[in-house]
Amino acid sequence: MDTNQNTKGIFFIMTGMAFFSIQDGLIKFIFEDIALFELYFGRTLIQAIFLLCFIIITKKSISLKTHYPILTLIRVVCFFFGFSFFYISLTFMTLAMTSALFFSCPFFMSMFAKFFLKEKIGIRRWSAIVVGFIGVLIVLNPTLGDFNFFKLAPVACALCYSISMTITKYTSDKDSIYTQMTWLYIFALLASLFIFAVSGDGKFNTFTDPTLQFIVREWFTNPSDAWPYVLIMGTVASISFFCVFTAYSIASPSVVSLFEYSYIIWAVLAGYILFETIPVPRTLFGACIIIGAGVYIYFREKVRGQMIATDTPPNK
Repeated sequence: MDTNQNTKGIFFIMTGMAFFSIQDGLIKFIFEDIALFELYFGRTLIQAIFLLCFIIITKKSISLKTHYPILTLIRVVCFFFGFSFFYISLTFMTLAMTSALFFSCPFFMSMFAKFFLKEKIGIRRWSAIVVGFIGVLIVLNPTLGDFNFFKLAPVACALCYSISMTITKYTSDKDSIYTQMTWLYIFALLASLFIFAVSGDGKFNTFTDPTLQFIVREWFTNPSDAWPYVLIMGTVASISFFCVFTAYSIASPSVVSLFEYSYIIWAVLAGYILFETIPVPRTLFGACIIIGAGVYIYFREKVRGQMIATDTPPNK
């Protein structure tokens, strides 16, 4: 793998994570005024409009034909339901807790990269992944006393996300980023409209729990308050997804996935700005470990790339 491509991938992934933190903070801010799949529909519709405008302005050609129809279907299904799990978790978890659990994703990503993309993952990279995850746990400071299975929702998201991004890397040799993003939007819009037809009138909303209400609430009950935020989220998400898809298309998934840890730094900032949550020293310490693990992997890859270029067997 070209280390210059890995450098570009790291830049794109960190930029995408910054914008994702803004989106997620806004979801947490307005979830009591909108239905989950109404939000998903509105955000995706805006993203699709942005993509269409970009294609028209740049006069890029785009084909809806995918060379991997089955893998594409698996990818868009995983993406849709994976991030549905994540948005649900934002209703009852802090941004820091949700992101910490989500960052089990490098474990899944590295395993998929090894077994499906045939990448060589050495002990040092595995060790750095473990160290980075320890940093996440330090930030989270988890306790098991109030554990419930709903807290596994971000882990379910991580699994679905890892599958989706691994497929993105595999199919990027023939399917362009625009083809992949277009199918993502088409499926999300159709799935959301189907859910609207089934439960959009709120007939299943017999719950008092805010999280369950968020899932089955009636659509379009408060558009004047909620949809300006949806417009912002759609804009921010368009930038985020473009950055993430680009990163995984041009770089090694097992390398760039580590830099998704930067999300937790942005999440801390978003939590402070939107919810006046001040990070404690433990959070800062854990963040340093997370960043350190990612930087170590980056420089390790550069050294490995230089050794390969000079036909020197790398000590992994």
